[in-house]
Amino acid sequence: MGFDQLLTKVFGSSNQRYLKSVQPIVEQINELEPAIKKLSDEQLRARTAEFKEQLQQAVAGVTDMNERKRREREALDEILPEAFAIVREASVRTTGMRHFDVQLIGGIVLHQGKIAEMRTGEGKTLVATLPAYLNALTGRGGVHVITVNDYLASRDAEWMGQIHRFLGLEVGCIQNDMDDFERQAAYAADITYGTNNEFGFDYLRDNMKFDLATCVQRGHYFAIVDEVDSILIDEARTPLIISGPSDEATDKYYKADAIIPQLKKGEELDGKKTGEYVVDERQHTAVLTEDGVDKAEKLLGVGNLYDPSNMELLHCVEQALKAHTLYRLDHQYVVQEGEVIIVDDFTGRLMKGRRWSDGLHQAVEAKEGVKIEKENQTLATITLQNYFRLYEKLSGMTGTAETEAAEFQTTYKLDVIVIPTHMPMVRSDFSDVIYRTLPEKWDAVIEEIKDCHERGQPALVGTVSVENSELIATRLQREAVPHNVLNAKYHEREAEIIAQAGRKGAVTIATNMAGRGTDILLGGNPDFMAREFLKKQEVATDAATEEQ
Repeated sequence: MGFDQLLTKVFGSSNQRYLKSVQPIVEQINELEPAIKKLSDEQLRARTAEFKEQLQQAVAGVTDMNERKRREREALDEILPEAFAIVREASVRTTGMRHFDVQLIGGIVLHQGKIAEMRTGEGKTLVATLPAYLNALTGRGGVHVITVNDYLASRDAEWMGQIHRFLGLEVGCIQNDMDDFERQAAYAADITYGTNNEFGFDYLRDNMKFDLATCVQRGHYFAIVDEVDSILIDEARTPLIISGPSDEATDKYYKADAIIPQLKKGEELDGKKTGEYVVDERQHTAVLTEDGVDKAEKLLGVGNLYDPSNMELLHCVEQALKAHTLYRLDHQYVVQEGEVIIVDDFTGRLMKGRRWSDGLHQAVEAKEGVKIEKENQTLATITLQNYFRLYEKLSGMTGTAETEAAEFQTTYKLDVIVIPTHMPMVRSDFSDVIYRTLPEKWDAVIEEIKDCHERGQPALVGTVSVENSELIATRLQREAVPHNVLNAKYHEREAEIIAQAGRKGAVTIATNMAGRGTDILLGGNPDFMAREFLKKQEVATDAATEEQ
């Protein structure tokens, strides 16, 4: 046994020590429960105003910013047990859900600006209500709760918002189709729900405005990020870009596109490049070789592609090469009604209105033979990583953070705390299975799905692209296995498909399932089944009889 292992055995791991240190706070919250249960709704609501007053008094007359923050932090820690107990009681009265002890620990972790790793189904959405309420009491720039899609943001603002509104706080929700006045109202609320992209783009737009009165965001005080590993690690370096049209001609993209199919693909061997272009999938690059440049010059009828007068044409050729070799239909994009629409890598959703910059979108449009829109030029840009560093306090929750703990620490100075499950874990987590070739893998996947279906066990199949979803769907059709497909092409039926994924023998294929936000219940979702039945009977939900 090594020295480190010996220390862990004697003192426990840092995670165990942390969980032990917050246990007295959890006990304090539980001790307050009987007294708080006796309070009327009005008395509970009145405590919000009293807490706000208490926090204002704690920082009254302090001009030094660091001292002010220190006092505010101490005052928040002081009222935390009672504030959490009040949120728990408000939740019971409004939603019928009572926070478990492990959820209280999760709330403490988030309030302290750390990442809470909680297993799937442990109720992370409810956990966020605790630190959101506590920190909203400061009145400093609002608390931002960041989710992975618009549907989840509006659902959580409505569902969890009941708790906050019951306690006298205002809740806002940022949606994609809102104008500036609606956004200002949403940001003026004590707690604001929205997606990472909406918050980021609002920040960029605010920085392009000439009048402070027209800015929508108030400040960046405290952010609680759901699916934190997906947003702060996977998508973190993806830049958010606001662009405007430039006045360049578009015919050069068709010209460049026409020559790419005539070039031969090569590879790099011992530092030497063969063929006329080389593709590096891992680095996501495609470059012409010397032979490729010569052939391109002949086909385009130009003397030297690298001459300053041909720089624009060279750029178009490079983007056309990328479009043909690295961007595939039904994988990175789909074509609908003569328009190229980007598919989000992380969720499989369509990103209408979004365009790739630097002429790439035009190159893909030329490749697909649709009308080329004018090229955009970048007006403002920020990465999600840099945007989230603007927050004074940042925290997050996910089911899988421990594997990225080192990156969270070095990039954001965030600690990861693994929170135990409320009940003993009964789900079996099997090891990954590696196959030699793709056909062998797909054969095994189809056999496994068939076996589950025959036994009546519901199966949820996760894929990384629309293309893979359809490949599995085609194979299952051949095997006569009934199934539902959930990807960018069947976006409208998303909630309906996911809600019934738990029915006996159901097979559901989904592209990247993180944050789908609809509960999958074994046996199916009775609420949805009832609604579907009423829809077939052409009866409105609120007009239905008890029998129906």
